Amino acid sequence: MADDIIIDEELDGLEDEEQQLFEHFRMEVDKGQESVRIDKYLSEHLQHSSRNRIQKAADAGSIRVNDKPVKSNYKVRPGDVITLMLDQPRHDTTIQPEEIPLDVVYEDDQLMVIDKPAGLVVHPGVGNFHGTLVNAIAWHLRNLPSYDPNDPEVGLVHRIDKDTSGLLVVAKTPEAKSDLGLQFFNKTTHRSYNALVWANFVEDEGRIEGNIARDPKDRLRMTVLPPDSELGKPAVTHYRVMERFGYVTLVECILETGRTHQIRAHMRHIGHPLFGDERYGGMEILRGERSSTYKAYIQNCFKLCPRQALHARTLGFVHPVTKQQMDFTSPWPSDMEQLIAKWRAFIKGTTADTFR
Repeated sequence: MADDIIIDEELDGLEDEEQQLFEHFRMEVDKGQESVRIDKYLSEHLQHSSRNRIQKAADAGSIRVNDKPVKSNYKVRPGDVITLMLDQPRHDTTIQPEEIPLDVVYEDDQLMVIDKPAGLVVHPGVGNFHGTLVNAIAWHLRNLPSYDPNDPEVGLVHRIDKDTSGLLVVAKTPEAKSDLGLQFFNKTTHRSYNALVWANFVEDEGRIEGNIARDPKDRLRMTVLPPDSELGKPAVTHYRVMERFGYVTLVECILETGRTHQIRAHMRHIGHPLFGDERYGGMEILRGERSSTYKAYIQNCFKLCPRQALHARTLGFVHPVTKQQMDFTSPWPSDMEQLIAKWRAFIKGTTADTFR
C-alpha cells in the first residue's frame, strides 16, 4: 500500500544504468487529476514520506513517469504512470507467526481480547518488521486454518501506541471484524483510558475538541488544530479527574473518536502533557519545586515508568454473534501502579500550601 512507503533520505547512484533497481511504488494518475507538481502530488499519496525526501528522490533519478526519470517540478498529467525505483528490494511485509507471549483475557471462535504490555509494537512497520503483536497473534492462531494473518478482513479491529498498555480486540472471522468495525465507526463501543498528566486541573471534568493532524515540523508527532479547520480529522476527548497529586493528576479519558495519538496530543494541547511522554514534552519537569531532592524524585519516577503513563483500562462492545454486551477491565501494569503509589506517598508528605 502507498501509505507503507518510506523514501530513504540517502539516495545515491540510482541513475547508474548498471545498477539494478527495484520497484517500490506504482500508481496511475486519475483521469480527472489537475496539473500539479509531482513532489506535491506524491507527498499527498505517500503518507510517511515528506516532500523534501520526495524531492531528493527525484534529484537522484528514482522517481519515474512512464519509465523516464523526472525532476520534482514535473507536472503530473491524467494517465501518467508513476513509479519509485530504489537500489534495494522492498522489505517483505508478509506477517509470519512468532512465538511471543500473549496475555489473552478472553477468547472464543469469533474473537479474542488481549491485554497488551507497554513496549510491544502492534503492527509491523519501518524499524519494526518483526516481534510485533500481530506476529504474536499469528503464532497463537497458527493452528486455526481459517485465520490468515495477512488477510485484512481478519485481525486487529483497532490499535494503541507501542508504549501504551491495555486492551485490544481481535476478530477471527471477516464477519466478526465487519461487525466490530461498524461498532467502532458508529461509536457504540465503550473505551476508557487512565493517564497520569502534568499539572493540576481547576475543573473536575472537561471536554477537548480539536482536529488531529500530522505535525509538519515532526512527522512522528500529531498536532491539534481548531475544530472548524479544514485540515486534520475531527477529534473529541472527554476527561474526568480521578486523583490529584498537586503537580500531576490521574485522569480518566473517554474517546468519542479514535485518532492517532489523540489523548497524547489533546492533553498537550490544553497544557497537560502525559507524564513521561517524551515525544509530547512530558519527559521534562513541568511542575514542582526547584530543589535537587524534588528533581531526583522526578527522575526516579521517570525510571520507574519509562514511557507515557497511559493505559487502555476498559473495553466494551456487543458480541458480533451472541449480541451480548461484553465488558473488560485491565488492571494497571506494574510500572503505572508503582508510579501512582509513589505519587500517593509523595502527596502524603506535603501540605496544601505546597501547591499554591
